[in-house]
Amino acid sequence: MSTPGTRQRRSRRLLLGIVCLLVPSLMGVERPSGLGDVKAVRTWSYPDYTRVVIELTRPVQIEEEALVRLAADRGAKRPERLYVDLPEIWVGREYKDGVPVGDGLLQAVRLGQNTLRKSRLVIDLQRYGSHRMFTLPSPDRLVVDVYGARGGARTSPATGGGQKKAVRLPMAIRPLRTVVIDPGHGGKDPGAIGIGGIREKDVNLRLAKLLARRLRARSFKVVMTRSRDRYVDLEERTAIAESSDGDIFVSIHSNAARSRALRGIEIYYLDEGHKRHNLEVAARENGVQPGQLDSLQRTLSRLRVSEASHHSRTLATFVHDDLVAGLAQTHRSVPDLGVKRGPFYVLFMSSMPAILIETGFLTNRQDAKLLRSEDYLDTLAAQIASGLGHYRNRGRQRTAEARSDSGLPQVGAR
Repeated sequence: MSTPGTRQRRSRRLLLGIVCLLVPSLMGVERPSGLGDVKAVRTWSYPDYTRVVIELTRPVQIEEEALVRLAADRGAKRPERLYVDLPEIWVGREYKDGVPVGDGLLQAVRLGQNTLRKSRLVIDLQRYGSHRMFTLPSPDRLVVDVYGARGGARTSPATGGGQKKAVRLPMAIRPLRTVVIDPGHGGKDPGAIGIGGIREKDVNLRLAKLLARRLRARSFKVVMTRSRDRYVDLEERTAIAESSDGDIFVSIHSNAARSRALRGIEIYYLDEGHKRHNLEVAARENGVQPGQLDSLQRTLSRLRVSEASHHSRTLATFVHDDLVAGLAQTHRSVPDLGVKRGPFYVLFMSSMPAILIETGFLTNRQDAKLLRSEDYLDTLAAQIASGLGHYRNRGRQRTAEARSDSGLPQVGAR
């Protein structure tokens, strides 16, 4: 007569035998047709959150938001992992050992084949406050940002070695010290090609270097997302900006249009509102079709852009006014196309006030000639720097007022 314990042991041995028979066949199973692949897994550690990017070979429709699994042995309040399923994605065994992070917020990122037609992303956590998740096209990728106070583990190089990051002040009372200049495109991505073969990536970089020199002369600290002709993807651009504790983000671009008569300067800031022309410009700079930006509008409502959007609009206005006023004295013929709102990926992936400057139309003969001129580019740089200086001065005044209202000590007070 067998006891319950004996029956349980027999059941376990039977189950183990079945698994031993099945594992070889599962390991040798053929990959179903029509699935996408995981191309890369990248992580960046910012001061107050960690970003995980999964690059894919095809778009992915997330079935549901990432779930937070609670650890019962940690009081049922502290999560131990985030996980989300990726349908129609094949990962196989390439990431079976996971990607270590260990930045005090995330332990590691793991990917596994959950079913034959579905992979699972698992983010092992050390700390957790909240998270957001969205997808981006061209290339297709899933982005997961995990927010929270970091634990005592080693600090990622992206957050400044072993030094602890101070809590950043709200934008309204934050001193403006560091400007991140982002010369659009670069390397394998030439951007717009204009009259006579002029390339946007070259114009952007030349202007960015001149702007950096002008800003340093005004005692700004300057960080460049690229200082030479190299390709930098959107995640790396914003990683450079966030890890440098940037206070302002300025993305430099040159425009293009089907009509060669169109010319002039325009400045964009991030906002949910847009007009059709704004969408077309944003689509070109983002590297997607205009129709693909519709989902971006839904995504924006879930992102932390409300505070930055207000400051970005003010920043855009200051830079625009100085730019237009300066050009009116030397190049009166350059049209002013104004300050506009647009859903640029490089702007909404940044947490600081950010603007995108379109310096002229390379497809217009007059603009292209100006953008080849070092003197003209230096004029643009001087006026952009002037606008940033005026924005900083306004910020200093508002900082003093806000500190006074909040009871914080004044700058320089003993």
